Amino acid sequence: MENTKTLQFEKPSFFARLKGMLGVDLYRLFHTPLFYIFLAIAAIIPALVSMGATTEGEAANMFTNAWQIIAADSPLYIVHDMGEYANMNMVFIFGGIMVSIFIGHDYRSGYVKQLFTTHAKKEDYMISKTLVSAFSMVCMCGTYFIGGTISGATTGLPFTINAGSLVCAILGKMIMSLGWASLYTFINIIFRRKFGISIALCFVLGTGIPVIGAAALLGNTAALNIFLYGSSVQACLSSNFLSVLVCLACSCIWAVIYNVLGAVILYRRDVY
Repeated sequence: MENTKTLQFEKPSFFARLKGMLGVDLYRLFHTPLFYIFLAIAAIIPALVSMGATTEGEAANMFTNAWQIIAADSPLYIVHDMGEYANMNMVFIFGGIMVSIFIGHDYRSGYVKQLFTTHAKKEDYMISKTLVSAFSMVCMCGTYFIGGTISGATTGLPFTINAGSLVCAILGKMIMSLGWASLYTFINIIFRRKFGISIALCFVLGTGIPVIGAAALLGNTAALNIFLYGSSVQACLSSNFLSVLVCLACSCIWAVIYNVLGAVILYRRDVY
């Protein structure tokens, strides 16, 4: 009597599922012209800011150091003039717009319907979109740094800086890309059928207006680190290793919270 073999199909592990979805999302990202357009915009922004400062003259006193186009001198929750925000933080504004367009295309093209018909894990979608969006913003931070360095050299301002603080500031902003990406992904899951609202909301949050308003009422306090933007301002030209850890902790906590909430929404509501 022949032994009967029962074929058993093992379900792919979490990492196998995530690897496959990340591969698809990264492929789509690298083949999306919009990604390269935003990289170019991030590189051009410092030049535009520098030109504006030069046009206004020394009286504007927007910058006293070339590196201020990368980050503020110190943690700043209340913006007294736009020059204080005219740094790498602007990447998060355009990053939010890009995430909205990227996820919005998933729903308009029917990709989400096809995906969730064969791939039931909604949390995989949230994590993959968050990681790919964070990656895109990190790349934008990189091109912004290149553009900022070139623009700084044309202003004639001094490049004097503590190299360690500068590195910590840049690392902090790149790390915060994860938290911002999770927030933007969550917003686009909520307003997945209302593209205009999602892109407008991501833009407003990216400017930091809600937290700036909170700071105006509550005062310039470290307690505002519970907010995403509050953590971002820790990445400044007086940053140290502790500042980077603050950014990392807040970014990871918000990523977990927003991904869990986003997955819950996708499971409990019509995703199409």
